[in-house]
Amino acid sequence: MGNMYSIGIDLGSTTAKIAVFDEDKKMVYSDYVRHKADVRRTLIGLLRKVEGKFADTVFDFVVTGSAGLGLHERIGIPFVQELIAVSDFVKYTDQKVKSIIDIGGEDSKLIFFDRGKMPLMRMNGNCAGGTGAFIDQMAVVLGVEVGELDSLAAGAEHVYPIASRCGVFSKTDVQNLIAKGAAKQDIAASVFNAVALQ
Repeated sequence: MGNMYSIGIDLGSTTAKIAVFDEDKKMVYSDYVRHKADVRRTLIGLLRKVEGKFADTVFDFVVTGSAGLGLHERIGIPFVQELIAVSDFVKYTDQKVKSIIDIGGEDSKLIFFDRGKMPLMRMNGNCAGGTGAFIDQMAVVLGVEVGELDSLAAGAEHVYPIASRCGVFSKTDVQNLIAKGAAKQDIAASVFNAVALQ
């Protein structure tokens, strides 16, 4: 029998993440991919990569994320709610962290840490406004890949107000900025600013 490692899997609404921890709880591998609504195939691909890198290793698993609950229900992998998973990770890795902002595909989460007290957790899940799906939608409106938004925003000279509570209103705001000739760089920065304000 080989080493006993742990695997954490986060299956969200738009992405799949995997992290492998050795016996000393040190992260030795991680990967992050968009699953494009094919969670099963993506997860199999991630697990095959792990299998190729860690032959003769025994794993225990835990899963989190909005699509992770389904995996738990189907095959019994232990499930941890994502806010708890993030809080536990911070507790064991970096005691200096004061806050975490987690922008997912369909929700945004904030966790505030005050050592010796329970973390204060907030979650916005009512609408895609201010989430990863919101950023994806704005990239489509701008006609760019999501990965390009960051480099575009780095060249911004002006930030415009964009409604971030509702994707419909924000799309209208972005389309109006495009019609007025606003630079894509400025619009990209404005999108990120709207997410931060949300």
